[in-house]
Amino acid sequence: MATEYVKYVDVTKCDGCRACMVACKNWNDLPAEPQDFLGSAQSHTKTTADTWNVLQYIEHEDSKGNLDYLFRHSTCFHCTDAACEKVCPENAISYTKFGTVVIDQDACVGCGYCTQNCPFEVISLKEYKDKNGKEYRKAHKCTQCTDRIEEGLQPACVTTCHTGAMEFGDQKAMIQKAEQRVKEIKGRYPNAMVYNPQGVGGTHTIYVLAEKPSVYGLPENPVVPTSAVLWKDYAQPLGKMMIGATTMAVVGAFITNNIISKKNKGKDEDGGESHE
Repeated sequence: MATEYVKYVDVTKCDGCRACMVACKNWNDLPAEPQDFLGSAQSHTKTTADTWNVLQYIEHEDSKGNLDYLFRHSTCFHCTDAACEKVCPENAISYTKFGTVVIDQDACVGCGYCTQNCPFEVISLKEYKDKNGKEYRKAHKCTQCTDRIEEGLQPACVTTCHTGAMEFGDQKAMIQKAEQRVKEIKGRYPNAMVYNPQGVGGTHTIYVLAEKPSVYGLPENPVVPTSAVLWKDYAQPLGKMMIGATTMAVVGAFITNNIISKKNKGKDEDGGESHE
């Protein structure tokens, strides 16, 4: 059985250099996206189809009234129970033996259900045109450099981090490291915690946060929508046996649209919290 890996991110060691962003662009051959000045050091507001990780710069007043400048390397969490995988009607999103979550570009039909249901909002659609001028879309996100992992290498962002804020290794070892680090910094950061949400089965990118998740724009308790679990794990397999895959794809689109509709209303009781 292959080892499951975790990317460990200690935000208290990050100095906001953005080398991780550059390394990601270089390794994955992603084009530059010129941005307007946002009035701060932050270059992009969030991840996009061509920018798979973004350094967040956050001005925060702590419980003692002191101004603190916080950073966070923002990218895909590679959930153990990923909502994006649950709602994909084409099975274009899957788990690898390393625990990462990847998108099969050949199978993706650009429906956008994954972008609508990701509790961390780290998946984006990109528009293309074929040789006949017909437009189509594909979903894109961080792969955690699964192609590098397969060759025994670490993710590109980890290798370029000069402060030691990011490490990559065995899942159990990285979680223990994070828990120990929180104990070490509790005196300076009383709200420090390990961010490894169990509502999505735990993640393969875990954080040592200095403050509560909401300070970093993260959902406090993200979960996979129950309706998505019922669809993927029960209704779809049973339906395919009874009425065929094509019909079930149509039914799946209907169900997923309902999931999206509920989320947009912001009233979905168990559909995860928005971080905005």
